[in-house]
Amino acid sequence: MPRERVAPLPSFDPRALPVSDAHDGLPPVPAERLSAAALRERFANPPAWRAEQTDDRFRLEHDDPREAAVLVPIVEHAEGTTLLLTQRAWNLRHHSGQVAFPGGRLEPTDSSPVDAALREAHEEIGLEPARVEIIGPLPEYLTGTGFLVTPIVGLLPAGLVLRPDPSEVADVFEVPLAFLMNPRHHQRRSIRIESGAERSFFTMPYRVPGETEERFIWGATAAMLRNLYRLLAA
Repeated sequence: MPRERVAPLPSFDPRALPVSDAHDGLPPVPAERLSAAALRERFANPPAWRAEQTDDRFRLEHDDPREAAVLVPIVEHAEGTTLLLTQRAWNLRHHSGQVAFPGGRLEPTDSSPVDAALREAHEEIGLEPARVEIIGPLPEYLTGTGFLVTPIVGLLPAGLVLRPDPSEVADVFEVPLAFLMNPRHHQRRSIRIESGAERSFFTMPYRVPGETEERFIWGATAAMLRNLYRLLAA
């Protein structure tokens, strides 16, 4: 069945939009739930839980969304787990310059979203599929650009040497998982679209130690992380 179309968004700078806290009185995920062993157990035996946001709430460019997958790479450091993210190249058609997970559309050669996520991560950042331990998926997410994305969560050992493709990835960086799994670091931004309706989305600004400019995590990436929070906090 064709999906309902929503009025298109104008071009906008998400950093300049009105901001409000999104912690909603929620507690951070306890540190003991963020270890690699605990993450394996949570995905193997998930509790009853509910995703908070499963679409962009903005617009659709296509009646029939195209299948895609992203890898949600969690790195096992001795001092704690981190999440590996990319800064997309500025020349890309969709989401240029944004912070994102490695990933992309499913190709005919991909047998599953897992295969697509691993292939894309290898192409984008040089991550060898054999070094990724897949622990499970998060709920599908429908983007405003017409992609139905399956997030695939995987564990990586520390110290891997990555080779980002400069035509797709401007940079690769890590964020402590404890930072992202604390709702005190979550924000909502809002925008009024052409129909007059107001839409909101999550943001999670983070400053890499030693850098002056924030890495602005927002949109689909932030929403998927909020869903990961809901799973781990349940």
